[in-house]
Amino acid sequence: MALNRDFIGRTFPPSEPYEVTRVKIKEFADAIGDPNPVYRDREAAKAAGHPDVIAPPTFPIVISLGGASLTDPELGLNFAMVVHGEERFEYTRPLRAGDVVTCESAIAGIRAIGRNERLDIQTVVTTVEGEHICTAYNAIVERGA
Repeated sequence: MALNRDFIGRTFPPSEPYEVTRVKIKEFADAIGDPNPVYRDREAAKAAGHPDVIAPPTFPIVISLGGASLTDPELGLNFAMVVHGEERFEYTRPLRAGDVVTCESAIAGIRAIGRNERLDIQTVVTTVEGEHICTAYNAIVERGA
């Protein structure tokens, strides 16, 4: 079944605030196998010009899809058939320990690719004070739609 094209352009309310912690950053860096000390050691991060440890560039995937209501039955997304398509991030500055952020998501596009459906989601990540951190662009693919 094709995804509901009426969702293109739909925006979703901001997510609940998420506090970026040193522990979560370290866990994420461990999960992706990146030993960079700026993700674990405050002094190494400070030596690199950061006020605290920073998150790996792909860390926003942890929080960026939380604001998009992909579970709305009217969208018609079959999660059993979903695979990760692609992701990219455009940064103003790195996420760092101590940031409290929210995400505002929008469905930027839906298109057929053969028998598959591609769903493009754009998410703006800002601090609760309104400072832009990054914009995440995610694509998920529903196979055999």
